[in-house]
Amino acid sequence: MAQNVYPKFCPIAMAADLLEPRWTLLVLCEMWNGSTRFNEISRGVPGMSPGLLSKRLKDMQAKGLVERHTHGPGAHSEYLTTPQADELEPIVKKLGEWAHRNIETDVSLQCLDARMLMWNIRRKINRSALPIDKCVIQFTLNDPPHSQANYWLVVKPGVDTDLCYLDPGHNVDLFVVSELRAMTSAWMGHTTFEHELEEESISLIGHSGMARSLTKWLIRSSFAEPSREIA
Repeated sequence: MAQNVYPKFCPIAMAADLLEPRWTLLVLCEMWNGSTRFNEISRGVPGMSPGLLSKRLKDMQAKGLVERHTHGPGAHSEYLTTPQADELEPIVKKLGEWAHRNIETDVSLQCLDARMLMWNIRRKINRSALPIDKCVIQFTLNDPPHSQANYWLVVKPGVDTDLCYLDPGHNVDLFVVSELRAMTSAWMGHTTFEHELEEESISLIGHSGMARSLTKWLIRSSFAEPSREIA
């Protein structure tokens, strides 16, 4: 038997063959988090080219993990996970929890992605904890020796929080200036926002009520655990 062929009778080998192509699990995770349109999924996995995403979605359709729905002429197609794929969700979450517990912090913070971080932060805003119901928050993330990137979260009543990569032209209520590593570390639970603020790795400028309540409205990753934090 060729060295690169899995023993197909083994259930673990069959599962690996189904899920192994690169990006498959990240695409599924983005869809489990609510993204259904191509552009939404693409924004959730920014390191993946549109061409590769299109190919991977077709592969996942063929394997019974994803269904494509079109609601009429001119309408955007939607991609939905199948019941077969949804059975995997708690398993994949456990895999992430295992990795978060067992992989060293320095290793997990080696390859950072500001766009992916901000896309995930966008959907973890606890709007009910904000002192004002309509606001704009500008994040300036520094990634030395590389570049500085700016992102804007626009919060309005009745609509999903919007993430802008270009200045939307609104007055900014709170400026969050941070090292990319510090923001990622605090959001993922390797450290805390309180620690990074004390170390001045994160600075808050603007609306005092929003600054004081940061840890109430900026909800951290579901993988964040007190046991991994710096006291």
